[in-house]
Amino acid sequence: MAVIPSKSNRKVQWCLDRNLHGTRNIVERFFGWIKEYRRVATRYEKRAHNYLLTLLLIVTCLLLREMVKVVN
Repeated sequence: MAVIPSKSNRKVQWCLDRNLHGTRNIVERFFGWIKEYRRVATRYEKRAHNYLLTLLLIVTCLLLREMVKVVN
């Protein structure tokens, strides 16, 4: 099963798993949001513990931003 849809001009079309494609899309958008923060995109934190804490802080900020959008 393919995760990315085939192009329309392809002679042999692959069947597409839409659930898996939707999940992949969510994951890609999530990493796009995280990469907005230069510190994470450039791997500024060299120790795994500090990097994980930075990721958790960024995810918390993103969740709070989304919650504020829902409230307003």
